[in-house]
Formats: sequence, C-alpha cells, structure tokens
Amino acid sequence: MAEPLLFLPGLFCDARVFATQMTALGRDMSVMIAPTSTHERIEEMASEILSAAPMKFALVGQCLGGAVALEVLRRAPERVTRIALIGATPLADTPQDAAARETQIVSIKAGRLEDVVRENVSKGWFVGGNTRNDGIAKVITMARANGTDATVRQLRAFQRRKDQQGTSRKIKQPVLVMCGDEDGVTPRKRHEFMAELIPYAKLEVVQGAGHVPLLDQPQATTELLRSFMRQPLVLR
Repeated sequence: MAEPLLFLPGLFCDARVFATQMTALGRDMSVMIAPTSTHERIEEMASEILSAAPMKFALVGQCLGGAVALEVLRRAPERVTRIALIGATPLADTPQDAAARETQIVSIKAGRLEDVVRENVSKGWFVGGNTRNDGIAKVITMARANGTDATVRQLRAFQRRKDQQGTSRKIKQPVLVMCGDEDGVTPRKRHEFMAELIPYAKLEVVQGAGHVPLLDQPQATTELLRSFMRQPLVLR
C-alpha cells in the first residue's frame, strides 16, 4: 500500500476541491485533508500540519496549498515521501499582487465576499462553457461556507508567503508539477520554471483545464496523481 496522502486545498477552497481525487485514491491508500484557512501565516499552518500528520506522508498542494506544502517540506523533509504541486508557485507575492490582495481583504470585510471571489475565479481559473460556470459556482460555494474570517486568513497567508526557490532547489523527493494548459493565474511558463528548479520534478500539463484542473478535468487529474503515487520511491 502507498504511503498516506495529505491534500492541501488552495485559495477560496476546502476539501471539496479534492472530492473526486480523495474518493478515487482513497480506495487504494489512506487519504487526509488539512485546512489552509486556520492561520494568517503559512508557517503556522505548516507547524499545525506536522503536529497532526503521520510520521511519513505524501503531499498534494493546490495553489495556496502548494505554498503550504513547500513550507512543510522545508521544515521536515525527512517526513515527506513525495510531493505534487498543482497550480502552485515557489515565488512570493509581487508588491502589486500584495496590494491587490489588500484591496480584496478590505472588500471582503465590507461584506463583498462573493463579489471578490467571483471576480478572482472569473479570470483564468476555468476553461469556457458550462465547465467554467460550474467551477465558478463550486468555488463560490466553498468560500461562502468557509466564511469571511477564513477567507481573509487565506488571503493574508498567500500575501505573506515567502520565496521558496531555495527550498525547491534542495528537494530530493519525487515531485509532480501539474498545471492546466489554459491556466490564466499561474501560466504554464511558471510551472516550467518550477519544474526546472526542482531536481527530480516532472511537469504534466492537463489539456482543457485552467487554474484548477481538479475541477476542470477531475478524471485526468486523478489518473496523473494515481500514476505518481504508484511510482517507486528512489533514494537520492
């Protein structure tokens, strides 16, 4: 049996973003979910995760969850067996991005949570057509359920994340870097950069998907994760 698999959801999301993957992969291995809305700093989230996680585990981080996964790996590389990063980046926020998140936080606190989420996810998160509308609705539902305080904590954590390029260069575990071919938030070139930065990374581009291939192309994403988890671990 494969090692336990820990999922870390992204911005505006909760466990439901991984619903298809957890259901399918849960038949073959232990699967867990850790929230990414409990603290305003990624370092605090990583500490909380490490205190509750098994001694050895694999990580799947999406968007914000990818930033948390890299911090977990930085702190305890001996406990992480492999890591998949989906729609993620090792880079810190630019000053422009940080300022934009500040504006979003102000709007959310003023009662415009749904408007802020809708504005964000309408730009490159999903491909066109009914899939896009369904994906936007799912993310809004998750954000609404999480509430104002949790969403603000996510934005703060993402805004304050540290540059993890140094961590990325030192990774010795197998790494899967995954992105949608139409990701308008973290474009393919950024994923290619990250895959080149990490010594043992493999890049997989999901066709017909935006920033959240988990929802755009759930079956294709699941099969890529299944294949990744079946790969033998190689000591580096």
